[in-house]
Amino acid sequence: MNTRWYAVALLMIMSGAAFAADNVVLLVPSPIGLWLVLFGISFLVVEVTVPNYGVIGLGGIVMFVIGAVIMTNADVPVPLMIGLGLISALLLIFLLIRALTTRPRRVVSGDAGLLGSITPITGLQADNACNGWVHLQGENWQVSSATPLQPGQTVRVTGRKGLLLQVAAADAAPVGE
Repeated sequence: MNTRWYAVALLMIMSGAAFAADNVVLLVPSPIGLWLVLFGISFLVVEVTVPNYGVIGLGGIVMFVIGAVIMTNADVPVPLMIGLGLISALLLIFLLIRALTTRPRRVVSGDAGLLGSITPITGLQADNACNGWVHLQGENWQVSSATPLQPGQTVRVTGRKGLLLQVAAADAAPVGE
């Protein structure tokens, strides 16, 4: 069984005990504040393990701060609560920045991944020096060029028509520049 559900069940049991023990708890004058702080910390822990771009972490920080404000009548020092809230916010901002910097990646497959690729000519057709073969992205492709090709010459893919790649010499300027 999934261990995340065990953690959720444990937190629910702890929160129920906090509400039920309102008159019995001597160390914490506000069990609701303690409940919010514990849930806020658990949401921050969950934020590290679940890829959701800060939604759970933001909720965790809000719960932590509200719980800390409720507990201000307790013997918990206010600078400690502010410090923990700031550390949690900085951790969340750091994680958000890391997550957002990994998003924009260049395309590596399909037509967009082929266009602009540079590869050497592996073979030529016997009857036409403008047609040949290349090995690109793990596959052998038939290529066609406006100029004659030579084996071993480096070419740049400029287009694709079906299974035929249009190429030009790699030292030539790319199309569109």
